Amino acid sequence: MKKQNFPTSFGVIGLGRFGTALVRTLAEAGKEVIAVDKDESKVKAVRKYTDFAFVIETLTEEALEETGIQNCQTVTICIGEQVDVSVLTTMMAIKMGIPHVISKANSREHGEVLKHLGATVVYPESDMAVRIGKRMISGNLLDYISLDNQVEIRRIQVGGHLVGCSVQQADVRRKYSINIIAVERDHQTMVDFSPQFRFQIGDIIAVIGKADHISRFDTDMQQ
Repeated sequence: MKKQNFPTSFGVIGLGRFGTALVRTLAEAGKEVIAVDKDESKVKAVRKYTDFAFVIETLTEEALEETGIQNCQTVTICIGEQVDVSVLTTMMAIKMGIPHVISKANSREHGEVLKHLGATVVYPESDMAVRIGKRMISGNLLDYISLDNQVEIRRIQVGGHLVGCSVQQADVRRKYSINIIAVERDHQTMVDFSPQFRFQIGDIIAVIGKADHISRFDTDMQQ
């Protein structure tokens, strides 16, 4: 294996569906990606996205260093199913001094261990289920990003009494303690709009605030 040195690159260890999708997404965005898996067929499959895909049958610190993955700014460990391997690989990545280590977990208990080690933890299956569930509950909810402390950013289709209202009349900051941070109209996104800006049918607004405040606003808007 030829050692690489890309100080702004990304590393992905574990090329299941989640890891492979992550490699593809990063590569298509023009990022350098180092990909690692023990399965040669999976490694071959991602070589259409990156030239730096390596087979490592046994994950050791020495083997990982041969790929140059320690030079990455962010490495994602996508080995949620094998908890012991996931934990050991996360420990190695952190020990190697990688600035940002993200680890996939398949349970809350698994995630707590990874978090204790210093990794940022993701729950892909759980997060997707929550995302789909929220869309099902609110036919008006288009997408959301969950931040810390129950804070979310949501994209919501304008409807109900909000149609024809100005930003000032809607007064969502006072009424709901949320903020409108962007408006999408005719495939264009506006982040600089006046208090007199009026909402139209078809507009999509991006709001930020506590999840329960946004939900109350979404419910009230449709009445």
